[in-house]
Amino acid sequence: MEYSEGGVKSSNITEIVHKFARVCRLRSIGVFSEENNHNHRLTGLEPPTSASEAESEATVTDDCNEIKAQKIHPQPSEDEKPQKPKKAFKPQQQPQAEERTEALETLISKLFANISALKAAYVQLQAAHTPYDPDKIQSADRAVIDELKNLSELKHSYREKEKPLQQNYAQDLHLLAEIQEQQSMLKTYEVMVKKFQAQIQSRDAELERLREDLREANEKRERLEKKLRQKSLTDDSCGGFQNLCDLDSSSFLTPQFFISAVQAAAKAAHDFAKLMINMMKAAEWDLDAAANSIEPGVRYAKRAHKKYAFESYVCQRIFGGFENESFYVTDSIPAVVDPERQKQELMAQFQDIQSRDPFDLLAVSPDCLFGKFCHTKYLHIVHPKMEESFVGNLDQRNHVLNGGHPRTPFYQSFLKLAKAVWLVHRLAFCFNPRVTIFQVRQGTDFSEVYMESIVKNVELADDVVGLRPKVGFTVMPGFHIGKTVIQCQVYLTGMKSIGSPN
Repeated sequence: MEYSEGGVKSSNITEIVHKFARVCRLRSIGVFSEENNHNHRLTGLEPPTSASEAESEATVTDDCNEIKAQKIHPQPSEDEKPQKPKKAFKPQQQPQAEERTEALETLISKLFANISALKAAYVQLQAAHTPYDPDKIQSADRAVIDELKNLSELKHSYREKEKPLQQNYAQDLHLLAEIQEQQSMLKTYEVMVKKFQAQIQSRDAELERLREDLREANEKRERLEKKLRQKSLTDDSCGGFQNLCDLDSSSFLTPQFFISAVQAAAKAAHDFAKLMINMMKAAEWDLDAAANSIEPGVRYAKRAHKKYAFESYVCQRIFGGFENESFYVTDSIPAVVDPERQKQELMAQFQDIQSRDPFDLLAVSPDCLFGKFCHTKYLHIVHPKMEESFVGNLDQRNHVLNGGHPRTPFYQSFLKLAKAVWLVHRLAFCFNPRVTIFQVRQGTDFSEVYMESIVKNVELADDVVGLRPKVGFTVMPGFHIGKTVIQCQVYLTGMKSIGSPN
């Protein structure tokens, strides 16, 4: 019986040890909470079925409660055992943060310095291209590469989290980085200054070149103005013909050339008549009465058209006697009877006067045939009362009567007209057969074959009887050159304007 009891006790002890081991194992791995201080059954354990088991369980529970006072964990090694923080650790955290801040400031300063140096190197690289300098380009390129390497090293240094530098050394590096940055900026400014100086020099060179071009242009302009003045004088001496003085005698005897001579004479007559009208206005003449006295019975489309009456007055008197070789200014018979020799002599006179200023010609030979022509025509065109009203005296007229040629603007304008008409006359007598002049009378029916209306954009007035316009007067005479007809310019009476004024 004792044996059996001893066996039972031995079995109970083994079971208790086994359960205790399980509890210790579960506690060590944290199955139960450390905060629960009350007794409870172990999860997964069967309830005791006997009093002895209950007693043993109570014993185990009491032992567990004693053990709960302490945390049961796996025993760490000596190296893994946590050490208590030293009291001097907390005071050292502030200096380490300051060192870290100093290191970051130094890093940023070095970064700025590298960027400034890279900018300076890049500016030098740009400057080396203008003007192109291979050596400077290579040097600047190496500088750019070096600065890129420095930036790369700085990046690796930051990533590797190097140990904080000592405070004094970090401050020195910070100042050194700022110095390098300022030096790099100074290099950049030096390059920019050199670039600006080069631009200034280029602008100065360009300005000097433009000044030289301006001087050359002014010299060229002066030469052209001089040539233009010479050409103008030559054209005036040629009676207004273009390129007349450059032609040989064989080129003169063509209808086209004669037409250009007639047009030059018509322009000269228009200019002289305009000057005469202006002087009449200044002298307070009644222009309407003067125009009606010149060409009576003409019905003008506009009052302004009365100027053509004065132009007709000038042309009628300056071309009077055109059919005669001397304009009837002399009674002498031509000394040259041979037509060919006479033609050559007239051509020589034409070429002589067309290339010279009329004042110069008359100063040398005032009593030549052309001089007599000027005297006669001036006295015939300019009435004594007209001249006296113009200038207040007859001194100019008396000077002409005495064989002189006054150098007044009015007489100078007359000489241009006289020369142009004289050239037409000399040229007309060189043709074979000779050129003939014609004009039409007032009241003649208008014919487009022989006439040209000096006023355009006109038509018959509504109250005019008839189908064809009538000639009021001839302004510029016409000419026959063989079978070629140069139309005379006429003013048509009884017309009205239908367009822009003439």
